[in-house]
Amino acid sequence: MAADQTRVLVLGYGEMGHAMQCLLADRVQLDIWEKFPEAGFQSVDIDQAAPLADIVIFCLPANPHREVIERIAPLITPDCICLSIAKGLDESGETAAQIFADVLPKQQPYALLYGPMISEEIRLVRYAFAQLGCQQNATYQRVSKLFKGTRLYVVYSADIIGISWSVILKNVYAMVFGMADELQLGDNMRGYLAVAAVRELDQIVRQMGGQGASSFHLAGLGDLITTATSEDSHHHELGRKLARSEREGISGEGIHTLAMVRKYQLFTVEHYPLFHLIHTIIQNPDNILQQIDDYLDQVFTET
Repeated sequence: MAADQTRVLVLGYGEMGHAMQCLLADRVQLDIWEKFPEAGFQSVDIDQAAPLADIVIFCLPANPHREVIERIAPLITPDCICLSIAKGLDESGETAAQIFADVLPKQQPYALLYGPMISEEIRLVRYAFAQLGCQQNATYQRVSKLFKGTRLYVVYSADIIGISWSVILKNVYAMVFGMADELQLGDNMRGYLAVAAVRELDQIVRQMGGQGASSFHLAGLGDLITTATSEDSHHHELGRKLARSEREGISGEGIHTLAMVRKYQLFTVEHYPLFHLIHTIIQNPDNILQQIDDYLDQVFTET
């Protein structure tokens, strides 16, 4: 397909930056910026590329979002869409959507793209699915057009809070699935964990101001199943490592989310038994099987 006149700036050339390149390189005019480019990769100058962009895709963790947005906000055009795929919280405990709302001019369009989108599968031209959270249908139409004809299928959601917290929390819950798989606790346990995780996901999303329906859509249930069961999932592998008593390399958006929830008391962890179990294991990853047994005894005694 010949590239149209849409100009897209991708920020970050990690796994998802590569995936976006695979999706869009022959469809639009594509610029890619990487703060720390590897040898052989020519990054664009962000200050020169930002004013030319129709859409800026943030393939970055949540932490650098504020710094980068503050840098480009004075440079981008008023109708340029800022689109984030970040599935975590920054050091202030804020979501990508909150950072966009804080920093961007009031009328600047922004959106969040969340769902089952494993980068390896996108690069293999396999199917991927996402909800696009934004305030205006016109924003959805422009982003939807960007991916039309690819194998990334996008649906609209007005529930920015709901999809943000759904996709952030699923990284936390995915780790206990990895623990259970490494400990060979079986398919029955996986089925139970799915029910318990989705129930708590729904409760927390509602508490944070989102709509419950988002917990059962692509950014919630869909991404949870993908992340919790895929061997390519970083957070599933983190759970496996913890169950193997490995302590090195235990980091990621889910680990950071646990720390931020506790640091800023975003919600009461103890009100959600499975979330609390995962938090406790991260703090003290010894005797994980016994901790799971104790959790199950408590939960089923109370019910």
